[in-house]
Order: sequence, then structure tokens, then C-alpha cells
Amino acid sequence: MAPDAMRTAAHSLADAQPLSCWLDDPGKPGALPALTGDERCDLLVVGGGYSGLWTALLAKERDPGRDVVLVEGHEVGWAASGRNGGFCAASLTHGLANGLERWPDEIGELEELGARNLDAIESAVARYSLDCDFERTGEIDVATEPHQLDELRERHRRTRQLGFSGEEFLDRDQVRAQVDSPTFLGGLWDRRGVAMLHPAKLAWGLKRACRGLGVRIYEHTPALELARSGAGMAVRTPYGRVFARDVALGTNVFPSLVKRVRPYTVPVYDYALMTEPLTDGRLASIGWGNRQGLGDSANQFHYFRLSADNRILWGGYDAIYPYGGRLDSSLDHRPETFLKLAGQFFECFPQLSGVRFSHSWGGAIDTCSRFSAFFGTAFRGQVAYAAGYTGLGVGATRFGADVMLDLLSGGRTERTALRMVRSKPMPFPPEPFAWTGIELTKRSLARADAHGGHRNLWLRTMDRMGLGFDS
Repeated sequence: MAPDAMRTAAHSLADAQPLSCWLDDPGKPGALPALTGDERCDLLVVGGGYSGLWTALLAKERDPGRDVVLVEGHEVGWAASGRNGGFCAASLTHGLANGLERWPDEIGELEELGARNLDAIESAVARYSLDCDFERTGEIDVATEPHQLDELRERHRRTRQLGFSGEEFLDRDQVRAQVDSPTFLGGLWDRRGVAMLHPAKLAWGLKRACRGLGVRIYEHTPALELARSGAGMAVRTPYGRVFARDVALGTNVFPSLVKRVRPYTVPVYDYALMTEPLTDGRLASIGWGNRQGLGDSANQFHYFRLSADNRILWGGYDAIYPYGGRLDSSLDHRPETFLKLAGQFFECFPQLSGVRFSHSWGGAIDTCSRFSAFFGTAFRGQVAYAAGYTGLGVGATRFGADVMLDLLSGGRTERTALRMVRSKPMPFPPEPFAWTGIELTKRSLARADAHGGHRNLWLRTMDRMGLGFDS
């Protein structure tokens, strides 16, 4: 970054608050009391993010008489569910290309289930009056390099050939008529497959909806240990135990209470900035009248969107894996990444020179080697889990909640019959091999971005092993 550009980027960050803009909201609900003493229930849900909240809500919808308890170690929505970009996608497979690569024989069914899942989320937003700024505006994948434009054209051709026609190809003038950046060369617009929303408000709304259906929620109640207790299960917390017939684990990036699941995920830290609200003049300078989400097509990509009050969220690019896979709150704040992101923002939108950032934050993503969720059971089917959403869980966690409830019921459903649900990703190796492999992959992806998309020997080997990812 040139010295003048660096000074501009640094100046724009001077007033940025070091926390998620979504969580810095006057409407944030107060925390509920912690569990003290023992509880008994039919179903215990562990985790107060989207995964746990949807599981508790759907459990009560399926059987209003079911006694459901949810415990959350901190506060509902405080982790990934309150820090993400608010892109609620229909895809269950982290994009059609990843799904085609891994489950070609059932991709049609997976796409249909994903579309139905997004429709169901939209219905739940209306039914429960979830005030979460839900806008089904779609998403544009933009090309900023010639090779990316060629790749988008080929993707459009292939998906239409396979019968998937949800994306519209936009040339340079067409994409810049939607959102005006001198860096945009073209794009693919998925008009119906993605919604924008306020992620923390979705979590808080689900919390309220769950309580309205009779779910008992305890915050500041970490689940410490899972064990058998007679014919059921028991979960130990700091001040009491919960005895339940069944347990659903929605802990995602946090270490699973089922220890054999832990090697399947690693935490990868992602970062975002939020601007101050744009004036009408500044908003007009970039267009964006249809309010779609956007993402560029590089391996080290950015995602960006408008908030309800016309701020721009700008995130992505750096992905930081801590050695040993440790969760470390100090990694939520990384000034060198924020400076880099700010500089890249003004490269994309030079007409917004002078805009300031109000918030900067980071958080850990539960990443698995197939880049989309996996599922399973333990303790002879009385415990179910879903994890590994790899940054695309705002929508897919509702599907994962349905899968966990299906698995606990023991019956075969259209979801549990899927090979995607029945199979597992490859686990990550122990250190130092995990760190070395992830760092090699990151550096190779950056090199591919700088060399026309050419994937080196390491990336081609990962592709052949089923571990390749091109987002």
C-alpha cells in the first residue's frame, strides 16, 4: 500500500469501536439468569447461536408438549451469530460448485432442500415477527480480474447446462449499473438465493420466539461435561446439572462435548469493518439501489453489503488460523488486518474517500475440510451434533437443526438419507501438520490470485484429495 493510501486508511479507522456493529445495538436484550440447581427436560440444547436456537424452536414446533431447555455459555448471539456479515444463503454446500464436486448425484436434491430452507426462514421471520431487517435481495459475485470473469462465464455456462438457472450474468456495464466500482469487470447475480439481514437481531428474535413457545433459556451457563445418567443424559454446568432424554449440540467452533468430533473442525478468524452511515450523496455515487450482497471472486475474497441504515459492511480477505487451534479473544482484534481492509475498501470505492469506519471486529469460524456442515450422533443416538458450517451458517444452521432433530427421532427422513448427512469430512491432522498445511494452502491461494488463478502443485494435490476449495 502506498504511503498516502496507508495514511488515508489509518485515518478512516481512528474512531472505529473494537466490537461488532451488530452487537452494539440499543435494542440488545438483557441476559437471562444462569442455571442454579438441577433441571430436567426432554431435550437439552447446548449453544445459544443460530444452531441451538433453531433446534429449540423447531423442536417445539414439531411437538409443542416437548420440554426443552437451552443453555448458553455467554449470551445468546454473542459469538459468530452476532459477528457475521448477515448473508443468509440458500446453499447448504457452501456454493453450487463445492456441492457438485462432493455430492454430484444428489446436488439437485440439496439445492431444492436449500431453497425450501431459505423460504422457511423467510416464513419464520414473518410468523414470529423477527425484527431482523430481512431483505431477499440476492447476491452478486463480482470479477475484479480478467481470469475471474472467464471463470464466472464458465460457471454460468455449466450451471445452465446442468439445469440450474438461478444466476444472471452481468457484463461490466451491467454490474456497474447495479453497484459502481471501477474494479468490477462483470458478475453473476443470484436474485433469490440469498437474503440480507441483521445477524444479531435474528438471534435475539429467535431467543424471544423460543421463550414464547416455552423453551427455558439459561445464559452464562457453560456446559462442562456430558455423561450418561440412567436411561438419559446429564450435562454438568458450574452451578447445577441438566438431566435430559436427548441432547443437541450446537456449539460449532467451541470444543465439542463429544471429544471424538473435535478433530473435524478448526477455528479460522475472520474480520470485518463497518462504515458510518452514508449520506444520500455518497450512496448515490455508488448506486447500489437494489441492496444486494456482494462478494468478489478471488480466493482471498471480500464480502460486502449495506445495512438498514446505509452503512457498508466490508469483510473477509485475511483468514487467520492460530497454531494449535486455540480460541483466543485477543485475535478478535487485529489492527494490521483492519488497516489492510480499509485500504482495499477505498480501492474498490474511491468515490467514498473521506468515509470513516465506526466499528472493527473479528471472530472465529468453525471450519471443516469439506467447507460445509457435517452431522452425527453419539451415546447410542441420544446426542446429536452439527458443526463445520465454515462461514455459511446463517441459513444452513436451520437445516442442521432439522437434521439433528431427525437423528434424535431415529427415523429415516429425506435429510438423513443424504450422503452429505451420512458422511464425514476428513479430520485435521495434529500439529504441526495442521498449521503447516493450512499456511501452505493460504499462501498458495494468494499466489493463485496474483497469477491469473493458476493453482500450483499443492492446490492441485488438495483438489485431488477432495480438500480443494475455490470460493
